[in-house]
Amino acid sequence: MTQPFELPDFYMPYPARLNPHLEEARVHSKQWARDMGMLEGSGIWEEHDLDSHDYALLCSYTHPDCDGPDLSLVTDWYVWVFFFDDHFLEIFKRDHDRDGGKVYLDRLAAFMPMDLADGFPEATNPVEAGLADLWARTVPSMSMDWRERFAESTENLLNESLWELSNINAGRVANPVEYIEMRRKVGGAPWSAGLIEYVSAEIPAEIAATRPLRVLKETFSDAVHLRNDLFSYQREIEEEGELSNGVLVLETFLGCTTQEAADAVNDLLTSRLQQFDNTALTELGPLFVEKGIDPVSAAGTLAYVKGLQDWQSGGHEWHMRSSRYMNGAGDTGAAEVHGTSTAGAAGPPFAMTPVGRGTAASDFLKTLLAGTPARLRSHSHVPFQRVGPSVLPQFEMPFETTLSGHLDTSREHVVEWCHRMGILDAQPGVPFSDVWDEPRLRRIDLPLCAAGIHPDATAEGLDLTSDWLAWGTYGDDYFPVVYGNTRDLAGAKACNDRLSLFMPLDTVETPAPSTALERALGDLWARTAGPMDLEGRQTFRKSVEDMTASWLWELANQAQNRIPDPVDYMEMRRQTFGSDMTMSLSRIGLGDSVPREIYRSGPMKSLENAAQDYACLMNDVFSYQKEVEFEGEVHNGVLVVQNFFNCDYPTGLRIIDDLMKSRMRQFQHVAANELPVLYDDFDLDDAARKALDGYVKDLENWLAGILIWHDGCHRYREEDLIEDRAGVTRWLPPALTGPGTSAARIQLPSPSRALEPAPTAAFTPPSAPVSAHASANVPHMA
Repeated sequence: MTQPFELPDFYMPYPARLNPHLEEARVHSKQWARDMGMLEGSGIWEEHDLDSHDYALLCSYTHPDCDGPDLSLVTDWYVWVFFFDDHFLEIFKRDHDRDGGKVYLDRLAAFMPMDLADGFPEATNPVEAGLADLWARTVPSMSMDWRERFAESTENLLNESLWELSNINAGRVANPVEYIEMRRKVGGAPWSAGLIEYVSAEIPAEIAATRPLRVLKETFSDAVHLRNDLFSYQREIEEEGELSNGVLVLETFLGCTTQEAADAVNDLLTSRLQQFDNTALTELGPLFVEKGIDPVSAAGTLAYVKGLQDWQSGGHEWHMRSSRYMNGAGDTGAAEVHGTSTAGAAGPPFAMTPVGRGTAASDFLKTLLAGTPARLRSHSHVPFQRVGPSVLPQFEMPFETTLSGHLDTSREHVVEWCHRMGILDAQPGVPFSDVWDEPRLRRIDLPLCAAGIHPDATAEGLDLTSDWLAWGTYGDDYFPVVYGNTRDLAGAKACNDRLSLFMPLDTVETPAPSTALERALGDLWARTAGPMDLEGRQTFRKSVEDMTASWLWELANQAQNRIPDPVDYMEMRRQTFGSDMTMSLSRIGLGDSVPREIYRSGPMKSLENAAQDYACLMNDVFSYQKEVEFEGEVHNGVLVVQNFFNCDYPTGLRIIDDLMKSRMRQFQHVAANELPVLYDDFDLDDAARKALDGYVKDLENWLAGILIWHDGCHRYREEDLIEDRAGVTRWLPPALTGPGTSAARIQLPSPSRALEPAPTAAFTPPSAPVSAHASANVPHMA
């Protein structure tokens, strides 16, 4: 069969190794599968299917250092999960039987009890029997924290199969951001990371949920899944009718050829691996110090990281050999071609790259250098380049909102409040801290945003929302000016750590504030948290902490002069924009009528993430000139896309505009199609359904209100930026002089500087041309 595209050159910085207990695992796993009823008579597999897939080889490559019994147990887990995938496909996906699939999946959670003394239900099929056996053999040596995390990832892996089934039923191809998020759950790599802990070392509970460990798991997962998408495209798309494949997703979204989409997927795979490298090298060490991790636990965490690397390289090697995938060679010597000689394998055709025993390093250098251009590009951005006024596309905004009648009063209130909190003054002993003054605050006009987001708010409620927006925007401006220009990451960390002290969960007395940022946060918390229960306060405080912690992430990238990886950028952008915080304010009025599990469900997170991404990217489009030309920022979605695709501004803007439109369509799709199913799945009463419908309307107001604010404020127009530039000069540190200091001198943008053309795109995805925004309210933004 002709392959639909040529496999690209993969970036693979870690050589694959083979576990010496391979044959032991092969023999054991075959007998185990037969004992569980997965072979003859199952209607899914015969013995030759299991032999040809060779999951023992997969596990021997992905876990090269574990002993024989551990390798056999891990291999059994992989036999089980692949059998589940094929079983679910045959029984439910082919017939599009969502209801039957849900009943089937709901039973599986009972086979993962936290306490084995609770026992298991009677198994009714090989999947249930296998899960009960594996759970009983695995969890006795693991902590309760690991059990909970592994059970959650297993349930995600199983339950998100319904998402794939729903997309097949709807004939719907996901957009790129949605696909990456959902693929992590249904693809199984986070689940694989749990088994890596089993064979290496458990992650200490106190750091398991931190950003560095989360990013390591997510980058590992994304790379595993994107690699699998490249190898499985032919089987999934041409033979099984699947729609959940990254190559198909980008082919559809970019409107390009299959080969171009495959190359783009490989570029994203490379970017995720390089994000893994960056996180491991720059974030783990400081995390260990911050959390007081002892040397033994730190070494165990590094062993886990090494296990993730082993899985990545071993998984690639297995894909190159397995008959399950498109690899141009199947099991006929592909490993030999890729530098891991296997006795008895057929020789490859003649090639300039040496092959055979002892030649692996010759190919390893090629795989190591495959990602060099992208890595260099991400660190070589020249800040403060002249880009000219931001160009605005015709935004798709299907929702309308009105403005609160209390807008004018709230405008005066927020000025008075900022004066009272000290936000409009320089902070004692803090250089460059006079970042706002009253004229600038009035130009930003944050009450306009609040009035559109909450058109029905009381006067007091509108003031509270306006104050929160003022505090968050002030903090977002304060950190890069006070700590970014001086690269004072330690000072920024100390400042951020103190902020949590002003959001107590109980009635504990807070310390005396030392800055306006602390004073204002303490005031806001006292006015907001009172009506909340403990869980509500915890959730809201975390949304604020996530936002302020994201400011540190921005400073770290700025210090490295590093344009972020596109996936990491999108996910962190939701936090830097304060999306969770402002959405949490919308949930306060819902009270207890809606179960909290609803907000943690897949459809609800999908709805909120789609809305957040639309708003964040909208802000990036408006703020492109402000951030790239006037502030020297690297955190802008258009710039991130330009860097990733190596394309110019118009092409990057077209891609961002298309992504915004796809996220808006997803928001509408989830609201119209997935939420009603969610209501039925949770058997919600009329009051809860009405409350959630109201919350969807609040999100629509949130989106429309943010667009109204961007159109109406004076924060992004070139004339406003030039007016603010006089204030920028007073924020900058004194110029350094002497030998070796030229790189430290920051050059402000000048309107007279010529625009330097950006490199053209390797390929330009078809799209409608970018046009000026049609709104008569903002002709200056064209």
